[in-house]
Parts: sequence; C-alpha cells; structure tokens
Amino acid sequence: MGYKVAVSGATGNVGREMLSILAERNFPADEVVALASSRSVGKEVSFGEDKILKVQDLATYDFKGVDIVVSSPGASVSAIHSPRAAAAGAVVIDNTSHFRMEPDVPLVVPEVNPQAIAGYRKRGIIANPNCSTIQMVVALKPLHELARIKRVVVASYQSTSGAGKDAMDELFNQTRGIYQNEPAVQHQKKFTKQIAFNCIPHIDKFMDDGATKEEWKMVVETKKILDPDIEVIATCVRVPTFIGHGEAVHIEFEKPISDDQAREALREAPGVSVVDYRANEGYVTPVEAAGEDATFVSRIRKDPTVKHGLAMWVVADNLRKGAALNAVQIAEVLVRDFLRK
Repeated sequence: MGYKVAVSGATGNVGREMLSILAERNFPADEVVALASSRSVGKEVSFGEDKILKVQDLATYDFKGVDIVVSSPGASVSAIHSPRAAAAGAVVIDNTSHFRMEPDVPLVVPEVNPQAIAGYRKRGIIANPNCSTIQMVVALKPLHELARIKRVVVASYQSTSGAGKDAMDELFNQTRGIYQNEPAVQHQKKFTKQIAFNCIPHIDKFMDDGATKEEWKMVVETKKILDPDIEVIATCVRVPTFIGHGEAVHIEFEKPISDDQAREALREAPGVSVVDYRANEGYVTPVEAAGEDATFVSRIRKDPTVKHGLAMWVVADNLRKGAALNAVQIAEVLVRDFLRK
C-alpha cells in the first residue's frame, strides 16, 4: 500500500522539479495531487513520462487522507496552508523560508542530520533549508567529522532560477535585448540592477547589520543543521546563469587537515562527487551540475592564511539538490523510518 502525496506550488520551478523527482525515484505513492493558486486551477503538469495531473486549488483543497505534502508555494502562502495540512494529519515537507528557524520544526539535509526528522511529530512540519545552505553543509559534514570546523567564509555565485521563472526570463530578455541595442533597464523588473553580463551582490532584503537575508540564512541554517559553534560569514551574489549555484568556501579547522585527507573524506561522503584535477577542465561548473543530483566539490587546496585552513569550490543544481531533491529525500527517510504502511 502506497502513500497519498500532494505537491503544493506544483506549477513553479521547484514544484515541477518535485513532481519529476518523485516519479524518477519511484516514490511509493498510490496517488499524487498537484496544487497551486486559483490562477492555475485546471492547468496540466507532468508527473513522470506518461502521467498528466490537473492542478487543483490549494486554498480550498481538503488535506484529509493525504500522508505527505511537499510544499513550495512561497513563504506567505505556506504560512497558511502548511499548518492546515498538518492539522489534517499530513506530514509537510516545506521548502519555503517560513518555518526554517522555528525551534520546534526540524531543518533537515538527509546526508547531514537525518536524525532530526524525528522532530516532525511536534508540528507535523519538516523544513527544507535554503538552496545555498544545502549544498554547503553536504560538503562540510564529512570535513567537520574529520577535523572539526571553527569558521567558514563563503562567497556564493547563485543562478537566476533561485529567484524564480520571472528572474530567468529577465536574464534571457536582457541578454537578447543587449544584442539588439535595447537598454537593459527596459527588461529590468525582478532584480535591482542589470543581471545580463553582470553580477549583483544583493540577494533578498538588507538587514540592520549590512548583511542580506540570504547571507543570514546561510549563517543561521548552518548552525542549526550542522553545529551551533561554527562561525559563518557569507557574501551572496546573483550571477547571469540559469541553473546551478557555485560557492567558494574557505574553512578554518580546530585540528590539522591536509587537502588529501579532505579529498578522501569527501569521496566517501554520501551525496558528494569530487572532481578535482589541477588541470584544464578539472573542476565542475554550474552548467555541468544542472540536472545532476550530486553536490560537486573541486579546487580543494590548503589555505595558508590560517593555521588549519582549506579552500574549495562547491557546485550543485539549486532546483534539484538545493530544493526538490532534498525534499523528496526527506520524504524517503520519512516513509522508510517513520510512516511505514
């Protein structure tokens, strides 16, 4: 007997990816329901190669009988409907930012802290971390176990898909427009500055200390998932790519660690693929990570500016491992260990 699964936000970039991955990984679902706003009711979305689902209205949907909800409709919408689904008896795996830092909601990356999933019983909700945090902690976990991390300095290079379909369209339209001698501002709606042929060191709102909320997320989420004693500072940059986030990560450890030791630990770690050759093409870029499940680690080397330091380059598909895949992996652990039928 399988499960009844609802996908909330099914017409968005992440929602479509959730449907695709549920089908790809043969999730044990007898029924899958696609939910979105009233504007999308009646639209069709694909589930696997041969199934089409008609979108139903999230606002009026009765969650009674649903076992699992994987949800990515936006934070304000999720704030209303995720608790409603949980109250009806479903376990909600929420991809929005709304519940992540609530102390009674587990924040989970299955390769890092799967034991935290047990905390779902308090609220019926499990939070999926921010995309940039997920790939970083997947790479940090085996190194933390090896030599204990004190401090992380990270600069992210985040694709436009992290800001949604409209942001991807803006990059495309600005790029095309520039070649047609159109001013970029003519197509500037989503971003604060031109994104085509440019980099924008500004993701989400600015906070009182000068950090952006995206940078704050990487700090507090890393502490909640991996270790509250790790100090983190992040600079998050939007770059003119469509899919895949890159991160330059500099790590200070409590104990000595060599680049060879780090490389070996990462090779053995779940969810990590090490591609690290000191030669042309001996590293992974966002284009190559698109469509892949792994978190790729390259450019592993000593950082001589601190006593026990390493630097590395981390890349992942932000729509897959950074969102949809991580949510489905949580659901897989949930049905394996907690919701057996």
